[in-house]
Amino acid sequence: MHTVIENMITRRSCRGYKPDMIPEDVLEEILKAGTYAATGMGKQSPVILAVTNPEVRQRLSEVNAEIMGVDSDPFYGAPVVLVVLADKKRPTYVYDGSLVMGNLMLAAHALGVDSCWIHRAKETFDRPEWKEFLKEQGIEGDYEGIGNCVLGYRAVPLKEAAPRKDHYVYRVK
Repeated sequence: MHTVIENMITRRSCRGYKPDMIPEDVLEEILKAGTYAATGMGKQSPVILAVTNPEVRQRLSEVNAEIMGVDSDPFYGAPVVLVVLADKKRPTYVYDGSLVMGNLMLAAHALGVDSCWIHRAKETFDRPEWKEFLKEQGIEGDYEGIGNCVLGYRAVPLKEAAPRKDHYVYRVK
């Protein structure tokens, strides 16, 4: 089986992480892969906010938990959060950001790093204080949060893939 396809089939979402930080060179490779996701007309509407600062990561976790209505860590202890945002001026921005999320998770898996797509980035970055945070980071414009890609090394076993549903593919010959 081709390595890319094998990675697509074997990648799983991880819901429990060790506190160990990802080496910078590995994180850079993952980020680079994210920047090569297909985007509508090649306009590259997304940006990636790479959060490795523990205090900022904790604040993001807390607001995510508040939005979700829980007291637990929605990031499952992952030390890295890659927030994907996309420019709402592009008609394909949600799809563009979703493809970036996919690239990030597949690249992480290929490099031995576990990941999970955590929602509520839209709700987080709709808040005035987080819009201001983006401006402080040099991200200006009308960006919408697409997803939080949490990264780290698993502290729990990964689940087996669920069987594929019947009638997943319909062929027209």
